[in-house]
Amino acid sequence: METGGSSESPEVPKKGKSKTPRKPKDSILKQKSPAEFFADNKNIAGFDNPGKCLYTTVRELVENALDSAESISNLPVVEITIEEIGRSKFNSMIGLSDHERRDEALYDDFETAKAREKRLAKEARVLEIQAKNAALGKKVKDPAATKAAKGREAAYYRVTCKDNGRGMPHDDIPNMFGRVLSGTKYGLKQTRGKFGLGAKMALIWSKMSTGLPIEIASSMKSQNYTSFCRLDIDIHKNVPHIHVHEKWENKDRWHGAEIQIVIEGNWTTYRSKILHYMRQMAVITPYAQFLFQFVSDSPEKNVTIRFTRRTDIMPPVPLETKYHPSAVDILLIKRLITETSKQTLLQFLQHEFVNIGKSHAERLIVADYVARTRMRVPETGVDMRFRFVKI
Repeated sequence: METGGSSESPEVPKKGKSKTPRKPKDSILKQKSPAEFFADNKNIAGFDNPGKCLYTTVRELVENALDSAESISNLPVVEITIEEIGRSKFNSMIGLSDHERRDEALYDDFETAKAREKRLAKEARVLEIQAKNAALGKKVKDPAATKAAKGREAAYYRVTCKDNGRGMPHDDIPNMFGRVLSGTKYGLKQTRGKFGLGAKMALIWSKMSTGLPIEIASSMKSQNYTSFCRLDIDIHKNVPHIHVHEKWENKDRWHGAEIQIVIEGNWTTYRSKILHYMRQMAVITPYAQFLFQFVSDSPEKNVTIRFTRRTDIMPPVPLETKYHPSAVDILLIKRLITETSKQTLLQFLQHEFVNIGKSHAERLIVADYVARTRMRVPETGVDMRFRFVKI
């Protein structure tokens, strides 16, 4: 009896992609600090691109300087300087030494042979068209400088703003610059800034683009010392990281603030907008004096513009107003009750709200008494000495 054996090997199941969907990872609850949120959403504060970041930084520093001088009824003198920093100097500032590129293809400005050939052919066609137009007597524009690479090398600038304003208390400087949403302008008062965000966003952009800290020198009136602070911000914790915080002798009795920050920017594309902004500020604040300077390694690029003061009359210092009754909610009323120093409801209504006099406050209390007790007002009247029970 013959037994026939098959020479074919047994079939091995092929390995393929599993048809069963992958189990999604469990979501993890995360929290973001205010600094981290605004670092991820820079466009909310006007920090969309390097050029606009330079413009917004100048704007925030200038307007803070004006607010500081106006708060003490001092005629503002604001000096703003933008200094261009070359690549070699910037590398030395961050502790790097210049070196030759070992692999050009790893850099953003690398141009392949094919791209270079295409660019040269395009330039040749442009020159040929211009030659034909010149032969026909047509107006010929100067050929625009073509970019040899898709990317552009980053440019860095040191922005310095000096004013003659109020200055800042020595112990408050770290939190005023290194903690997002902390400031002195909260409340119902007319100011250019309000949310405690502008200068901090400049520091956040500096940390993201250069990694260098901000430097602040400040002195208040009648102080015999100048506070100096060098700090950056811990974005994840929203707390200042202090490098240096010390007091210097103030021989000249200077008062005000001088802020210096190094950021990535683009002066070429935003030059006209920055100068236009400075002209606008000189128009709307004729009582202020501005000195704007742009300093470059190339002397032909330097810019110096002085906007002189045209009047010595300043607007009155804005006063903080009270809340209007129609603009409050339950949370705000609870906070006002917690913070008030008044002991009775009558005093609270009179002193914490605008447009509520004694007669109106008494009418409100009587109406509330009737609504709560469903009783008529007794002939003796309602006791207006309702006292708060603060929890």
